[in-house]
Amino acid sequence: MDLMLAGAGAMGSMVIGLFFLRFWRNSGDRFFLYFALSFLIEGGHRVYASLSPGMSEDSPFHFLLRLLSYCLILWAIACKNWPRKKAPE
Repeated sequence: MDLMLAGAGAMGSMVIGLFFLRFWRNSGDRFFLYFALSFLIEGGHRVYASLSPGMSEDSPFHFLLRLLSYCLILWAIACKNWPRKKAPE
């Protein structure tokens, strides 16, 4: 049951990442690219965590992958909200 739930979570993260990739290709906005990378990293992490039986969830590697994923989301939000320089007229 645990593997099935981990697989469902991984599939959900990967599908969301693919949707954001499609939005990025259509709009060219880096916001969607950062979100896509974040969700793809999270999905890959879930697959890796469920296929490696010897590693526990409290190892530093797992925390670093999650930190990278969440920092990408925060970076995307920060970049989107920073004021842009106006071009001289």
